[in-house]
Amino acid sequence: MTNRNPNRSLNDLPDEILLHILTFFPTLDAVQTSLISRKWRPLWSRLRFLKFSYEHFPLNDPPSDNRDFFAEFVDRALILRPHSPIDLFSLSFIYHDRFGFHVDSWVRCAVTLLHARELHLDFFIDREYHQTDETFNHKYDFPFAVLRNGAVRVLKLTRVDLTLPASMAAMGLVSLSSMYLDEVYLTDQMVCDLISGCPNLEELELQNCWGMEKMKICSKKLKKLAFAYIYDSDNRNTIEIDCPNLCSISFDNCSFTQFVLKFAPALVEFSVSIVRIMEQDYGLWSRIVRLLEQAPYVKQLNLQNWWFKLLTSKDPFSKSFMLHNLNHLELRTGYTQCDLIGLAALLELSPNLKNMTLDYVEDGILPEEFSNKPDGFHMPSLRQVTMKSYSGTPDENNFVNILKKHGVVLEKIVIHHIKVGEKSFSPVVLSKIPCKV
Repeated sequence: MTNRNPNRSLNDLPDEILLHILTFFPTLDAVQTSLISRKWRPLWSRLRFLKFSYEHFPLNDPPSDNRDFFAEFVDRALILRPHSPIDLFSLSFIYHDRFGFHVDSWVRCAVTLLHARELHLDFFIDREYHQTDETFNHKYDFPFAVLRNGAVRVLKLTRVDLTLPASMAAMGLVSLSSMYLDEVYLTDQMVCDLISGCPNLEELELQNCWGMEKMKICSKKLKKLAFAYIYDSDNRNTIEIDCPNLCSISFDNCSFTQFVLKFAPALVEFSVSIVRIMEQDYGLWSRIVRLLEQAPYVKQLNLQNWWFKLLTSKDPFSKSFMLHNLNHLELRTGYTQCDLIGLAALLELSPNLKNMTLDYVEDGILPEEFSNKPDGFHMPSLRQVTMKSYSGTPDENNFVNILKKHGVVLEKIVIHHIKVGEKSFSPVVLSKIPCKV
């Protein structure tokens, strides 16, 4: 038997294990562990990340007292920490103009002294707080030129103003490969300047941004684009995308009068999400989905099932349009005849589909001209179907029977029952029994 020393403690563990434990801590808690013993005292300063979150500080009255304490803590931590490279510098703070000097010094330290590979600045913590606090109109003016002296690869900015240098294209931020902007005012020219100044940018995500009217995104390097909560309030905004090496594109509750996608042969992931399932939203859904004609090699598709409406459209897809490469489909759908007609039409275009995940949403309205249309399903390659939010309605049971009948090579149906109160259920798996010869 192995002898165990009952008196052993955390102090007896190697530094590598203790450092791994500290990676799960916010920087505030990691610093506080230095009080445990002499061995723990320098460990936090060896971590390759710094995560300063105002949410971890107790809320007092007035809140400015807490912000002063928070700023003092960040200042002190950056002074005490050696200037060795870090992987991540993350700041979450409720900004006020009087803290501008502090934030400027933190950003310069993270970029130029600590050579952070990822820089995350989030100045929006809680909407209710910002709606009642006088700091709501205060925004940090991010000095984009500071990145010239660093090695930041991933940049995430939330609720800031951007100050771009006049010669943005000449900056040559070759290290920056991923950019996420949330609640940032952007003009069409600013978008062009950001892309030209970051020649190796491969991922760009814009969320809750405004100010664009005729946005053009042209890049041979971009591989992933994501847009979320960008609304066309004046019914005149357009977006044009010319990225021949684009692999993934996502539209989450985005409204533009016109969507233009130049031929995208590398595009394999396509996602559309519209929260408001209303009749007037179909036009928006249709404008986005028609971009698929410029992306014939899509392998993964995620969208709502309004496909039946295309059958009555005055401007349908061309007769030659097919999704031959589609092998994974995620669909938000109901199981009424209206939904099944749309699903059958989509399956007809996807002869090589292998996996399909269906997430239940409210039913649609069946046009009269389709009231007697049979449910014909063509799924010669479909091997697995996953049904989420299943409640056992007659429509759902009917669809399961259709799958059993038409699934030529279907191997498995995975059913996730809807949660009842606090009670959840294990998924039910219906597997095909191999025939014995």
